[in-house]
Amino acid sequence: MPFKKWNNDNTAPNNEVNMTPLIDVSLVLVVMLILATPLAFESRIDVRNASRTGQKATETKPSERIEIVLVTDETVRVNRDLVQRADLSSVLTPLLQSSVDRGVLVGCEPGVTHGAFVDVLDQAKLSGATEIAVFER
Repeated sequence: MPFKKWNNDNTAPNNEVNMTPLIDVSLVLVVMLILATPLAFESRIDVRNASRTGQKATETKPSERIEIVLVTDETVRVNRDLVQRADLSSVLTPLLQSSVDRGVLVGCEPGVTHGAFVDVLDQAKLSGATEIAVFER
């Protein structure tokens, strides 16, 4: 069976270039470039040898942790020493002056009133504590 050639003389030939494959390839290249860019920047840390710099590390005094525990409403344990709550500021001030970081840890036993706990926090702040941390016992 012979093929017939359709000849429509009233249609013009298609002279336009199909841009779809060109755009697809270009978009794939752009995506690959975007994904590969972070790999081009290698992250590194420069470490200098201590013998080359010739500097000695400064020696710091280790910080002594000041721990305050309310045993009852009237007695407080400061670094394992029992103290009356009324005498807390006189005991705490010299300890804070000799401390490097001037930090205090405050905790309380069960049954201690909220007012006594807040009073100890206030006395620690007035005695010169710059950092106060509360822990649970």
